[in-house]
Amino acid sequence: MPDGSVRDLDRSDEILEYFGKKEIDALVSVGGDGSLTIADALHKKGLRVVGVPKTIDNDLDKTMTTFGFDTAVSFATDCLDRLHSTAESHHRLMVVEVMGRYAGWIALHSGIAGNAHAILLPEIPSDLDIVASHILAREAQGHPYSVVVVAEGAAPRNGHTELLAPAEIGHAERLGGMGEHVAKALQERTGKDARVVVLGHLLRGGSPTAFDRLAALRFGAAAVRALDEGLTGVMVALAFPNVNYIPLEEVAGRMKAVPMDSDTLQTARDLGICLGD
Repeated sequence: MPDGSVRDLDRSDEILEYFGKKEIDALVSVGGDGSLTIADALHKKGLRVVGVPKTIDNDLDKTMTTFGFDTAVSFATDCLDRLHSTAESHHRLMVVEVMGRYAGWIALHSGIAGNAHAILLPEIPSDLDIVASHILAREAQGHPYSVVVVAEGAAPRNGHTELLAPAEIGHAERLGGMGEHVAKALQERTGKDARVVVLGHLLRGGSPTAFDRLAALRFGAAAVRALDEGLTGVMVALAFPNVNYIPLEEVAGRMKAVPMDSDTLQTARDLGICLGD
């Protein structure tokens, strides 16, 4: 994963001092890789810590899923369903950019569920000539429109990821703009009118799905049980049918990308979805 995390500002000693003054004896850290990496560092300085995996990106290792992911995928799928209508009626190419940073989970799952015709992932450098050929082949078969899902962290073969802002102290770099890049390139290659929809932060809000509500409650209850049992330096992780405890050091600083042997990825290929390779 590109170096997008800036951790030069260390205020851990202040946190420990504050916890001591307030007589707080444990921390439940709820978040993604950045939060859990900090949680691991605090644990190693002596604070009792339990991590809870929460990120729409689903890019935390050692857990089947993170809560927030299912809600984001469900919303993105609903948006794709709506975009099929306007794409088909106007014979357009619709390019939909979704979040996920350098992992393609949201793009892959929503793209398949939302009947996208092409999905571009960070894990697979894409050849836009191949995508354009796929779109033109659809048109030759009587389907004069296409819907393309692009992960914000995707990059074309021999190209680079698009950034809105570089990393700075306390903030990772801001990804964005790949949808515009892909739409422009595909419009030039196909001659079709291309429009871009960036779902952005809409994916991060709204009413959570029943799955995410239950996952969050299970994680929270498991975190309290872990502290009650005297555990520290662990993250609760979903492994059906149970919730497991995983050492934070096995999770911090690691990213769970879409594996190339994933059944979900193979399903996309079996359905004829173009992945740009």
